[in-house]
Amino acid sequence: MDERLARTSLCVIATTSVARLPLAEAVAAAIDGGAGLIQLREKEMEAGAFLELADDLRLLCAARDVLFVVNDRVEAARVVGADGVHLGQEDEPVADARRHLGPESFIGVSTHDAAELDGALRDGADYVGVGSVFATTTKGRDVPVSGAAALAPLAARAEAAGVPAFAIGGITPENVAGVASAGFRRVAVCAGVFATDDPESAARAIVTALR
Repeated sequence: MDERLARTSLCVIATTSVARLPLAEAVAAAIDGGAGLIQLREKEMEAGAFLELADDLRLLCAARDVLFVVNDRVEAARVVGADGVHLGQEDEPVADARRHLGPESFIGVSTHDAAELDGALRDGADYVGVGSVFATTTKGRDVPVSGAAALAPLAARAEAAGVPAFAIGGITPENVAGVASAGFRRVAVCAGVFATDDPESAARAIVTALR
């Protein structure tokens, strides 16, 4: 496992519609607060604008020695030289994404139950998201909510296999302590960091609670 990924307890999901600050500024602040993995998720952004934004964030992350991945858009990840891509259950298979991006790329996969987790581990995912822990509106669609206690055993199975597992879905500085006490060592957060006026403090509070 890559050392940067192994030491990461907080992944932040960067989305312009959620961020109160300019996105690059918010990402830099989140990194200062302890985020070790940045995922750019822009479902509706036009391709040219997306590539420009992705390249800016890639450079920012590289300068801070932080991993940068693109959500869904495998070709965009390849073009900008991202560290990898994060895939949903309806996106292309892990093997296809790795073939496009190269063997050193990082492939993350969203999972919601034991069957999806088993599939991600079998397919060779480098890390997984496990959710949804709480209700969330940032994905723009309904996602099943299972709670931290029910999902933590899935994360433990992934971690035992050497695959980092990030709790995801509605996690904030205010509720992350319960996620940690359920057994999670890592979380992925969007609004809980970016929908604040102080992303650095929000990120730091989450990282501290996970220790």
